[in-house]
Amino acid sequence: MSFSVRGGRKRTAGAALAAVLLAGGAVSCGSEKSDKAGADMAPAAAVKKAAAKTEDLTSFTFRMKGSVPGDGRVQADAAMSTKPLAMRMKMSAPDQGPDKVEMRFVGGALYLGGGAAAAKEMDGKSWIKFDAKSLGEKGGKSPASSLSGQADNNPADQSTLLTGSKDLKKVGSESVGGVETTRYTGTVSLDQLHKLAKDGDAATQKRREKSIKQYEDMGIKKLTMDLWVDGEDHTKQFRARGKADKGALDMTVTFLDYNKPVHVEAPPKKLVMDLGEEMKGLQG
Repeated sequence: MSFSVRGGRKRTAGAALAAVLLAGGAVSCGSEKSDKAGADMAPAAAVKKAAAKTEDLTSFTFRMKGSVPGDGRVQADAAMSTKPLAMRMKMSAPDQGPDKVEMRFVGGALYLGGGAAAAKEMDGKSWIKFDAKSLGEKGGKSPASSLSGQADNNPADQSTLLTGSKDLKKVGSESVGGVETTRYTGTVSLDQLHKLAKDGDAATQKRREKSIKQYEDMGIKKLTMDLWVDGEDHTKQFRARGKADKGALDMTVTFLDYNKPVHVEAPPKKLVMDLGEEMKGLQG
């Protein structure tokens, strides 16, 4: 992936941010050694129990693959910590080109890295820094502020959205990454989601509304959701599909591990171009 400060980021970076916004509301993962999920539990009860299991989630690693409206195919490997908030991701958007982008969110700042290709355009610097606070204060909706606003969502929120489905059903047993799971599927409209969001305390309502808004912004009116639940009642995999104004959304997130330390370090300063400082220089 390459960058141009004067011409803006390449669309690959935009696809990366879109994928992160979706992943910010993902659900927790299951154990690699778990047994098949209990087949005797009713679908609604199983989905609610899986959602409840994520309340203590503080970190997770995951793999995501699918398509984002307007940007096409996206695939990534990532790890995120919610306490403290930090994230690292390596992803690609094949429809936007062969290059890959690395993202890090740490210390309230977002870093986008483009490797050697970016260094050629930026005098040897291969990373661009977006400071969420400073850029947000200037009135613009920066990628960093968008990310920080979404990444603090409780990762249980997406799974709780499926509990609003009126046609929830069990599909059957499937193996996901060597883990035996039970798959559940259902559809839910945004009107149903807004009604669901009114349940719970004020903080819960705010998080749920934030998760719903990302779909509204895409122009999606109805979602088809799938959950793969393991024998420990954790969600091993999550899929969301819908028709958006700029195309179809179809994103699958597979969880590899959870509640284990996630370490994210900022890139070396000598390799970083601080976009906030560059903007100050242009204004001066």
